[in-house]
Amino acid sequence: MSESARPDNSEPSEDRLQQFVLDEWNREVPDAVSIAATDVAGRYGSSVVGILFYGSCLRTGEIEDKILDFYVIVDDYQSAYEKSWLAKANQILPPNVFYHEIDVDGLIVRSKYAVISLQDFEFRSSASCLNVSIWARFCQPCMLLMPRDKGFQKRLAAAIGVAVQTMLKNLLELKPWATQSRELWVAAFEATYAAELRSERGGKGLEIYLLDQARYDDLTPIALSALGVGPEKEPEEAPSTQPARTDRFPAKLAWFLRRWNGKVVSFLRLVKASMTFDGGIDYLAWKIRRHSGVEVEIKDWMRKHPIFAGVFLFWSLRQKGAFK
Repeated sequence: MSESARPDNSEPSEDRLQQFVLDEWNREVPDAVSIAATDVAGRYGSSVVGILFYGSCLRTGEIEDKILDFYVIVDDYQSAYEKSWLAKANQILPPNVFYHEIDVDGLIVRSKYAVISLQDFEFRSSASCLNVSIWARFCQPCMLLMPRDKGFQKRLAAAIGVAVQTMLKNLLELKPWATQSRELWVAAFEATYAAELRSERGGKGLEIYLLDQARYDDLTPIALSALGVGPEKEPEEAPSTQPARTDRFPAKLAWFLRRWNGKVVSFLRLVKASMTFDGGIDYLAWKIRRHSGVEVEIKDWMRKHPIFAGVFLFWSLRQKGAFK
C-alpha cells in the first residue's frame, strides 16, 4: 500500500472504513451505466436516496451483452411505488427485483435492479441480520450513483463499512486464525456463497478476491482494527489437528442457520421475482447456463405461469446440480 493510501491511524477505525469507501466512490463510471441508472431512478421519483452499482460489470468493466446490477435505495416503500401490493411485497421480503433496458447510442444496456429502503439496507448490512445477501455483496466493491446529498452519501458509506465488518466478524468467529487477507476473504466468500442458491462454479471465492486483491489487502487491516484484531491483539493460531465437532459450536450453528435461511429466502425471492421481473424465467435460464453449464429448456407454459415454473425449475435444476 502506498504512503498516500495509508489510513490515518489517529481516526477511529469506523471512520477510516467510511473514508475508505468514500474514496473508492471518487471515480467515474461509463456513461452507459450513468444513463441506465438515471432512467431507473426516474421510476421512483423523489423517494430515491441513491443507487449502488455493483457486481461483475463493475469488476470487469464489460457492458455489452451483459446485465448491470443496481440496488435502488429509497426512503420507504409506500412513497416508492404507486401499486400498494409492490410496496407490501417489498416490505415483507426485501428486495423487489426488476428488469430494465435502455438504448444508449445503439447499444441495448440491460440492468437487473433491486429496490430496498435505507432502513432495511442498514439493518441487512449489520451483524444483527442472519441473511447474508446484503453484507456479503456490499463488502465487495460498489459505486454510489446519484446520491441525494452528502449526508446520505456518508450514511451509505458507513453502511458499506458495517457490511465489511459483518462479513469478517462472522468469518472470524468460525476461523479466528484466518487473519491474512487472502485466506480471510476467500474463506468468507466461499462461506457466504454456500449460504445462497448459487449456480456459481467452485473456486469463485478466490476469483472474486484476485480480481480486486490490492483493494482487499488495503481494506483488511482497517476492518480488523475496527473489530479489535490488530497489532494490539494477536490472532489465534490455526489448530494443528482436526478440531472436535463441539469446538466453536455457536459459530458453526450460526453458519448452519445462515445457510438454511439463505436457501429458503433465495428460493422465495426467486418466486417473487417471477411476478416483478419481466422475462425473469428466461433470465434465470441464461444465468444458470452461463455459470454452471446446465441447459434449461423454457417452454411457453413457463412464461405464462412464472410462479409455477419457478417452483418446477427449482426442483428439477437442483437435481441436475445447477444450484448448490
